[in-house]
Amino acid sequence: MSPFRILSLVALLWLAFTVPSRADAPQVAAPPVVAPRVVASVKPVHSLAASLMQGVGQPKLLVDGTASPHSFSLKPSDAEALSHADIVFWMGPTLEPFLVKPLASLARGAHIVTLIEAPGLRPLALRGAGAWMDGDGAPADGHAHLVPAVAGGAADAQIDGHAWLDPTNAKAMARAMADALIQRDPANAGRYRDNLANLLRALDALDAEIGAILAPISAKPFVVFHDAFHYLEARYRLDGVGAITLNPEVRPGAARLSQLRARIQASGAACVFAEPQFETALIGTLVDGTQAKRGVLDPEGALLPPGPELYAALMRANAQALAGCLGG
Repeated sequence: MSPFRILSLVALLWLAFTVPSRADAPQVAAPPVVAPRVVASVKPVHSLAASLMQGVGQPKLLVDGTASPHSFSLKPSDAEALSHADIVFWMGPTLEPFLVKPLASLARGAHIVTLIEAPGLRPLALRGAGAWMDGDGAPADGHAHLVPAVAGGAADAQIDGHAWLDPTNAKAMARAMADALIQRDPANAGRYRDNLANLLRALDALDAEIGAILAPISAKPFVVFHDAFHYLEARYRLDGVGAITLNPEVRPGAARLSQLRARIQASGAACVFAEPQFETALIGTLVDGTQAKRGVLDPEGALLPPGPELYAALMRANAQALAGCLGG
């Protein structure tokens, strides 16, 4: 064999053992899928969003702890989160007036989802403070008065924003939220659809559970601290007869308290319910000398830790509080 052929053979053998094969060559990793940056206004909205985003990411909550959306002020970290948000979930200007200007100025690049406008959601009218008489938001036929969901329009001031307190509305909200997530993050569409299906089944089961708890006390009249429970009353045909105040930050006058005391006595109201983050001395003023007992209802989960489990825990806690006070 000639020296030239020997050198050629050695070169081929060297290449075979030193040059990596296509299978052995380093692979370029695909860029990771980044979860959408989601901001949720209040705890119940955040809870539904967190359920839908399980396995993908975590939404940012604005109104945390015992803070109230009626008087909330954004922190610098909240403003920064809004300025970088891909999606913002809120109920609407009636419930979260603090967000109206920041959404326009800070969250210009975000998809703003106003959940009071979610398809299939049935909005209810605010009834105001004081005693509710038949035909004044609590009609004798037991059917709540509906108003059109026109967030941003003339009906805004009349819409009760606590729509999640009816689980059928929570389902409508969840569907709208899932649609927004899928549109923004199609790479995780399958995960969002699976999470939505699981959430809808859980909400159906919760609705049946709450209905069974509240059915025995549905005819018992009661008074709430502020008009936040219209959806709960309408869904389970409860007999709320008045509210101490429309805005929980504003103390009612003597005339309204006198009117409510008369309503409590005339209706045989069994309970007057406070809320955990607001003054309770007024409750004592109302119930002293009447047959009514004191209880606590929480429309937003003030004392509950945020997360996917909050919504169900909130609904169960309110149902048990109603049953415990009205049924005792």
